[in-house]
Amino acid sequence: MNTAVWPSSAGRPISNSVSTQVPTLPDYLTRLNPEQRAAVETVDGPLLVLAGAGTGKTRVLTTRFAHILLTRRAFPNQVLAVTFTNKAAREMRERVAAILGEPAEGLWLGTFHALCARMLRRHAGHVGLESNFTILDTDDQMRLLKQLMEADRIDTKRWVPAGLMGVIQRWKDRGLTPARITPNEDSDYANGRAQAVYAAYQERLKTLNAADFGDLILHMTEILRTQPDVLADYHRRFRYILVDEYQDTNLVQYLWLRLLAQGHRNICCVGDDDQSIYSWRGAEVENILRFEKDFEAARIVRLEANYRSTARILAAASGLIAHNEGRLGKTLRPGRPDGEAGDKVSVIELWDSDQEARMVAGRIEELRREGDPLAEMAVLVRAGFQTRAFEERLITVGVPYRVIGGLRFYERAEIRDAIAYMRATVQPADDLAFERIVNVPRRGVGDSALRTMHEAARTWGVPLAAAAARLVETGGLKGRVKDAVGGLLRHFGHWRDMLAVDGHVVTVATMLDESGYTEMWQQDKSAEAPGRLENLKELVRALADFETLAGFLDHVALVMENEDRSDPDKVSLMTLHGAKGLEFDTVFLPGWEEGVFPNQRAMDESGNKGLEEERRLAYVGLTRARRRAIVSHAANRRIYANWQTSIPSRFLDELPEADVEQTGATRADRIAAATSFSGQFPLMARAPRVIDAWEQPARPARTEKIPVGARVFHQKFGYGTVKAADEDKLDVQFETSGDKRVLDRFVERA
Repeated sequence: MNTAVWPSSAGRPISNSVSTQVPTLPDYLTRLNPEQRAAVETVDGPLLVLAGAGTGKTRVLTTRFAHILLTRRAFPNQVLAVTFTNKAAREMRERVAAILGEPAEGLWLGTFHALCARMLRRHAGHVGLESNFTILDTDDQMRLLKQLMEADRIDTKRWVPAGLMGVIQRWKDRGLTPARITPNEDSDYANGRAQAVYAAYQERLKTLNAADFGDLILHMTEILRTQPDVLADYHRRFRYILVDEYQDTNLVQYLWLRLLAQGHRNICCVGDDDQSIYSWRGAEVENILRFEKDFEAARIVRLEANYRSTARILAAASGLIAHNEGRLGKTLRPGRPDGEAGDKVSVIELWDSDQEARMVAGRIEELRREGDPLAEMAVLVRAGFQTRAFEERLITVGVPYRVIGGLRFYERAEIRDAIAYMRATVQPADDLAFERIVNVPRRGVGDSALRTMHEAARTWGVPLAAAAARLVETGGLKGRVKDAVGGLLRHFGHWRDMLAVDGHVVTVATMLDESGYTEMWQQDKSAEAPGRLENLKELVRALADFETLAGFLDHVALVMENEDRSDPDKVSLMTLHGAKGLEFDTVFLPGWEEGVFPNQRAMDESGNKGLEEERRLAYVGLTRARRRAIVSHAANRRIYANWQTSIPSRFLDELPEADVEQTGATRADRIAAATSFSGQFPLMARAPRVIDAWEQPARPARTEKIPVGARVFHQKFGYGTVKAADEDKLDVQFETSGDKRVLDRFVERA
C-alpha cells in the first residue's frame, strides 16, 4: 500500500525497500474486545469511534496509533495525534511507547494549541508575524486590550476589558478574523465597537510580533484556507490523523482538522456525543453529529461495553440519556466478566438543603466505618456554590475533603472580596480588608494613592481607613481619587447603620449592590462570571444561619483554619463539569431540582439545546460511579428566613423505574408539609439584585388541573402558554421569560 517501513528508535528508516515479511504482532490486539479491535484495525478511510463512558477510549486510541506504526503504514512523523490536555498527550505517548517497546520519537502528538504553535512557527510570515513571535499570557492580553479601549474612549468601567476579551475569544473559537465577522456574528458590546477594537487588537499584536492562544489555531486555519501550497505540504506529510475527545472541539478546531483531513482522508475521531458538556467553552456537539456528512463513506464503531459501572447504574444512565434527540445513539452494557447487577440508583427526597448535607455526610461516615476509603467517594454538584453546605457539614463531623478543579468555597476570590467588605464594615481598623477592596471594583485608586494613605496612617498612628478619611477632609487626596475614597467611606458608615436596623443579611446584600461589586460581575462576560454571582448569592444565603455578622466572620475564620492537608484519603467535592474523566466507587449527586439541575440559566440561554446538554451532564455524573450512585433533592430551599418549595428535577422522572430505588417523603406529603410550614417565617424586606428568590412562597395544591394550551399568568415570569403538563408540574412558554417549569399552583388562568 505504501513504501513506509518501520523506523528505528531514532525515527529514521531502516531501509528504503518494502518488507515482504509480516512482523510478528505483540499481544496488544488480543487484549481488546471485538468492537475495540474493529476500531484499531479499521485504519484506512474516515472513522468515528463513539466511545461511551468507561469503554476503554484511551486504550483504543493509543493501540490504534501503535498499530499504524507496527504495521508499517506510516513513519512516526506521518501521524498527527491531537488531544485536549498536555496530560492526555503525555499518557498517549507513554502508552504508545509501552506497546512499541521503545521510545516513540518524532511524533506530531500534542494539544491543538501546541501543534498549531509548532506549525505557525514555520509559516508565521503568512499572517504578518516573525517565526520568533511571543505568545502572550492572559495578563498581557488584558493590559493590551484595555489600552486600546481607552484609546478609543470606551468606558472600561461600564464595558470591562474581560467582557470584550470574552467576545473576541468567542469570535476566534468560531474561526472569525475581523474581516470575516458578518452582521449576524457581530456583537453590541461596547456600543457596537467590539469588531473595530478586535481589528485594532489584532493589528497591535502584529506590531508586537505576538499572538494570543486563540490566534495559534485561528492563524493556522487561516493559512491553510488561503495558502494552497502550505495545505498541500501537510497533506503529503500526514498520512493519518487521530483526534481525542472530538465532541469537545469548537468550530475553528473543527475547520483546522477538516482542512488537514482532505488529503489522505484517514482521519479517526474518538469521542462521545453523550458527554459533550462544554458548550460554554465553545464546544460544538454538532461537529461529532455531522461526521458522516463531512466525510463520505465514513464508518462508525460504537464502544458500548463499560468496564467501570454496575449494570443498574448503566441502565439508569442509558435510560436517562435516551431522552435526548440530538445524539447518534448507543447503549452501555456491562463489560466486566463478573456481570454484577449491583445496587439500584438511590433517589432520596429530603426536607431541605441542610438535611441533604447531613444525609450525605452521614452516608460517607457510614461507608468509612465499613472500610470504604474516602478517596473513593465524591460529591458532584451542578454549580460551584453548592459545595458550601457540604464543606461545612464535613468540617463539622471531621471528615477530610478536597475540592477538585477549584478552590474551597471561602477561598474563592469573589468570596474573599465580599468578606473583606464585611470585615471593613464590622471592624474599621482592619487595614488588610480595607486595602483589598478600596479599588475593587476599580475606583481609580492606584498605587500612588494607596502609598499616600499608608504613609499618612503611619505618621498619624491611625488605621488606614481613618487616615483615608482625614486625607479626604484635608485635601491630601485630590480629584477623582478623593471623590471615590470619600464615597466609599460614606458607604461604610451607611452600612454600619443598616446593621442595627435591617440586620446583617439585608445589609450585606445591599453592600454588595451599592459598592458596585455585584454589577462588576454582571458586566463581566467571561465564562466564570455567572458562577461567581451564584457564589455570592450562596454567601448571602449562608449569613441567615448566624445571628450576627461578627458571628459569621468568626465562623469563616475557623473554617479556613480547619484544613488538614497531610491526609491523602479525602472525599472529593467538585462540579459535574470537573468530574468528566474521573471515577469513584460511590458518587453523591445532590440538588436534582428544577432551576438548579437542569440549570435554569442554561435553558433560558439555549432552549432545548441547553436542556439536552444538562441531561448529558446528568449522564456524566451517573457514569462516574462504579458501585453506588446516590441522587438527592430537597423539597425546600431557604431564601433569607423564608422557606420556598422546590420542584424535583425532570431528570428524576426520566430514570428507569426498574433501576431506581426511591426513599423519602411522597409528593403529597411534601406539598402538605410545605403548605403548613410556609407561614412560620416572616418575609424579610427584599434585598437588591444580588439575591433573587427562586420561587414564590408555598401555596396549597391546585384541585383543578390546567390543560395544555391554556394561557396562564405567573407573578414572576408574566403571561405564557402551557406546552406540557406532568401531574402538578407545567412546562410553560412565557412571553418575556422563555420556557420554564413551574408548579401549577403558582400560576393563574389568564
